[in-house]
Amino acid sequence: MTLSSLYRQLIDNMTTAVLVVDAQLRLRHLNPATESLLSISQSSVCGEPITRIFEQAQSAEQALQQSAAKLCAQSDHSSPSSRYTQRQVNWHLHDGRDITVDFSVTPIEEQQLLLIEIQPVDRMIRINREKTLIAAQETSRQLIRGMAHEVKNPLGGIRGAAQLLEREITSTLPSSDLKEYTSVIIDEADRLCNLVDRMLGPTQPANTQALNIHQVLERVFSLITAECGDKIQLSRDYDPSIPEFNADAEQLIQASLNIGRNAVQALLENNTDNPRITLRSRIKRQFTIGEQLHPLVCQIDMVDNGPGINRDIAEDIFYPMISGRAQGSGLGLTIAQQLINQHGGLIQCDSKPGQTCFSIYLPFTTAN
Repeated sequence: MTLSSLYRQLIDNMTTAVLVVDAQLRLRHLNPATESLLSISQSSVCGEPITRIFEQAQSAEQALQQSAAKLCAQSDHSSPSSRYTQRQVNWHLHDGRDITVDFSVTPIEEQQLLLIEIQPVDRMIRINREKTLIAAQETSRQLIRGMAHEVKNPLGGIRGAAQLLEREITSTLPSSDLKEYTSVIIDEADRLCNLVDRMLGPTQPANTQALNIHQVLERVFSLITAECGDKIQLSRDYDPSIPEFNADAEQLIQASLNIGRNAVQALLENNTDNPRITLRSRIKRQFTIGEQLHPLVCQIDMVDNGPGINRDIAEDIFYPMISGRAQGSGLGLTIAQQLINQHGGLIQCDSKPGQTCFSIYLPFTTAN
């Protein structure tokens, strides 16, 4: 067995994605793990430049070129600079996907090759981000509960005093206009109480029953259509193979509708050309939410072609009172997230000018 064939056998049996390039950065070998990660076959790219399968960050490409140059010059590859690692580098793949990877480059001097080990880190980055989001939302809920107690008690006293005053005015000065002022006090106290209740979010546990997720989406579709008419083009992209599972239909409708209405308002308020909203359903396999790995997850996407979310608030849109709209209450997405959290799920947002996608992830529990 030659040395090169031994390398090939060892590489092909590795679970880590590994590819080999020559001194001109042409692809010479991809192991099965790389083919799976990059969604490409070795036979279709062997001999092609490495840029045939992905575009690299400029710093990553320069580092590879320097390694190839050293290889051609037969420099001292035992030096620490010969082998290197770059972390959290974004690669734009041939199929349009973007992945974040850590990769290590090791020169194989005797064969004039560079061995590149690739470790995708998107999943770990996402898991850490979700853990931070979930923890922050729980802290926020605890603060809101404490604030609600401190606010609602004095509001109850104010409202009660205003009612007593109104009765006194009615009995002593039946024709007085002063009752208008007491009515304002009562109405505003009620409005503040309702606002606090909305900030608290759902107080009842989810009433889970077997449902078809597309019945939920069709209900949302019809409600949005009724509200915006023909001002916005609505479309569906469903996976009909998704079976029934257990969830609270009313809560899922409310959460999805909150997201959909935000999209409608963003499109109309910004006078978006050819405004569109797409409702999409998919199944995700082996998907992690927080720290828990789920064999199956139902993914619901609501995609619009609006202006996108302001970067200044993009990380905070699920917190109470955060809104990108002047007239927004900043509670719709908070309530939606809490409703989905009750199902053990999560909402994520990916936004850029021209495309905003809110994704709802619901752990899949097959209906009995």
